[in-house]
Amino acid sequence: MKNKIYKSVEGDLDLFRITRLYPAVVVDMQGEVAEMSLEWEELYGDKVKIVHYVLVFDFTPLNEDVKERTTLIFTSKEALIKEIQEVAKYLD
Repeated sequence: MKNKIYKSVEGDLDLFRITRLYPAVVVDMQGEVAEMSLEWEELYGDKVKIVHYVLVFDFTPLNEDVKERTTLIFTSKEALIKEIQEVAKYLD
């Protein structure tokens, strides 16, 4: 199987190596910054300060302690969704 290279603002990402790919929202809850799911944001987003949205490309092999990730940051949910749609074209 040939490599699927996605050209992101953070550099070329080999999608063939991904172990997890997920979107999230980064929120500030009284000084504590946390990464939450988009589903969580839909339920509770109006109660916290949204810092930004992220798309996480996790290349960490299973059962490995050292994390190998690339995170793309977005100022809006719409921009995140647009990027997800672009990445999806490479995964078909």
